[in-house]
Amino acid sequence: MVIASIDVQGGRVVQLKQGAELVLQRDDPLELAEEFDRYGEVAVIDLDAAMGKGSNLEMIKTVLRKAECRTGGGIRTPEQAKELVSLGARKIIVGSGAFRDPAKKEAGGGEFGVNIPFLEAMAGKIGRERLIVAVDARGGEIVVDGWKTPTSLDLIETAKAVETFASELLFTCVEREGGMAGIDLEQVRKLREAVSCRITAAGGVSTLDEIGELAGLGCDVQLGMALYTGKINLADAFIRSLNWKKGETGKAADNGGQAAGSGGQSALLPLIAQSGDGQVLMTGFTDTEALAETFKRGNVCFHSRTRNKLWMKGETSGSVLKLKRLRADCDRDALLAVAEAAGPVCHTGAWSCFSANRNYTWEFLQGIIVGRFRSPAPGSYTATLDDDLVREKVMEEAGELCKAKTRGEIVWEASDLLYFTTVLMTRAGVTVQEILDELDRRHRK
Repeated sequence: MVIASIDVQGGRVVQLKQGAELVLQRDDPLELAEEFDRYGEVAVIDLDAAMGKGSNLEMIKTVLRKAECRTGGGIRTPEQAKELVSLGARKIIVGSGAFRDPAKKEAGGGEFGVNIPFLEAMAGKIGRERLIVAVDARGGEIVVDGWKTPTSLDLIETAKAVETFASELLFTCVEREGGMAGIDLEQVRKLREAVSCRITAAGGVSTLDEIGELAGLGCDVQLGMALYTGKINLADAFIRSLNWKKGETGKAADNGGQAAGSGGQSALLPLIAQSGDGQVLMTGFTDTEALAETFKRGNVCFHSRTRNKLWMKGETSGSVLKLKRLRADCDRDALLAVAEAAGPVCHTGAWSCFSANRNYTWEFLQGIIVGRFRSPAPGSYTATLDDDLVREKVMEEAGELCKAKTRGEIVWEASDLLYFTTVLMTRAGVTVQEILDELDRRHRK
């Protein structure tokens, strides 16, 4: 997986060399998050909080709802971590707090060590699967406080000690960070051999070949400077990070044992297309050419095995699949495209290849209402609902629901109330997703 980084300092997106020298800054975090989210999770790092110089929480809150994010920087209590999860963070990155051991300090053994009570509390509060420990190192030594403070803790031994509490380690090769001179691959290899959990590597990555080598080691990669300066294209990085060797194995089987890539055919990986509400639409296969075109066109493309050529879904019917995001599975040998279908997906005319009908969701209802307001059909009741009338109807239907006694009456009145509530929301510019995000936030608290 390729993870794009959004580092925030002073309310702006920045890139620093070795955590100190300002190289560039931008003012478009939401636009960046939306773009980066197409390719993988986004790492949102509060540099001010990490250095103890303030907080960018208000900006970060908006980014967390825009994309699938992991976030870190100055997170020192389980309560902070839980709050960020409730705001939409998929995973929490902790660093400095994990390596200051109060018990060791009290015993006169120095300030630094693995803070087991802290890590246990974090994992207990948000779940081990959501916790990432940042093992940032300079010359093989863990550094903290925004990479300012050395700890005398050995990278490998410390990583082995903390992996019990986290699902993933984030290793940043600090001496290479921001320099785009290449990551220390030997150090990454040693770390990979030492631990069994997932690893994301960062610091100096500047070529697609490096991304391929890291993927070959079974590591994800986090990109910053090379991405912002245009040295690496995120679409190319995503494609290079996949496990095409398994695709070659499958291709050989399809060719009756003939080696993959012969005859001008490239390796293939399975690709599942899914709607935003989770309905599986279709499955197919993709190769490097089809993936590149998917990102270029913004519509999901496949490799047609029967015709041995690139095929964009909907190129003749118009029922294109507008890409929202692409994700690789845990082995990087299968892909999931979350997309918006412009019409029925199956060649039979069915909405999906697995179901004749489109799922009737709350989002679908709002889409119909939006359409009625934009292009009112003759006699459309929805189009007549101005602000005053719809508010009256919401109050009326809420009263009717409270009076309902039987199951059938409750279903009927609740449907009316949901419809009028959705009209009110739509008139106010509030989306269903915003409501679901708020409910999700309350659930995670």
